[in-house]
Amino acid sequence: MRTWFITGVSTGLGRAIATAALAAGDRVAGSVRCSEDQAAFETLAPGRAHSILLDITQDDAIQPAVQRIEREIGPIDILVNNAGYGHEGLIEESTMEELRRQFEVNVFGAVAVIKAVLPQMRERRRGRILNITSMGGLMTLPGLAYYHGSKFALEGISESLGKEVKHLGIHITAVEPGSFRTDWAGRSMVRSPRSIADYDTLMDPIRARREAISGHQAGDPARLAAAIMTLVAAQEPPAHLLLGSDALRLVSEKLADLQAEFSVWRPVTESTDFPVPSDD
Repeated sequence: MRTWFITGVSTGLGRAIATAALAAGDRVAGSVRCSEDQAAFETLAPGRAHSILLDITQDDAIQPAVQRIEREIGPIDILVNNAGYGHEGLIEESTMEELRRQFEVNVFGAVAVIKAVLPQMRERRRGRILNITSMGGLMTLPGLAYYHGSKFALEGISESLGKEVKHLGIHITAVEPGSFRTDWAGRSMVRSPRSIADYDTLMDPIRARREAISGHQAGDPARLAAAIMTLVAAQEPPAHLLLGSDALRLVSEKLADLQAEFSVWRPVTESTDFPVPSDD
């Protein structure tokens, strides 16, 4: 029986992953933000579903929470950094405080949890850490700059961390979902007010389309959870895992565009090296 620590299990992808892990007979410690969600989570599997009241932006609360899980529930085998939210807003219309808050939750909170869990995994020479980033950590759309910035940051941290700890038996995977049928684009998203008319023709249709698609996305959270169970069973898990056909399509288009741009500008790129000494 494995022990999971999943942040943000009240709803959405975190809840789906927790449900799949419990169905497999594992133990799950799941973080929630309010006491009302604690009892609801624990009814999923009495004795194996353990709710942890935790705000991942409160650094001084994270280490005690992890110590409690290790002491009372079991050694953490799998960490799923799922807690996060989306911010929609044009850069010129969004505040610096909104940017700081986005990074506090999506980046700094995730890293603080990783740092609390790593010493025990390192000592045991085993562990899995799954960082739920997004296809938006590899490609971009207008109006989501703060969100993309946070997810690009977590992607880089995940990839570098994986190279630091692989020899210690710890595997890191950045999980990159596309659009799934959760509240991410609905009530869970923070939206900056519109104020600059020059952006109306760009942003108004995008915002309307994003709001309309909420609840109708192609991605099935239960199927994502099944994919996560396949991932954690793999002996050699990938550093990156795209989930969803839209994620594969959009990220592949981004990579092709990058490669084409690199090729066009290759002469300028290579012109910046010192000249290679001739053999004469």
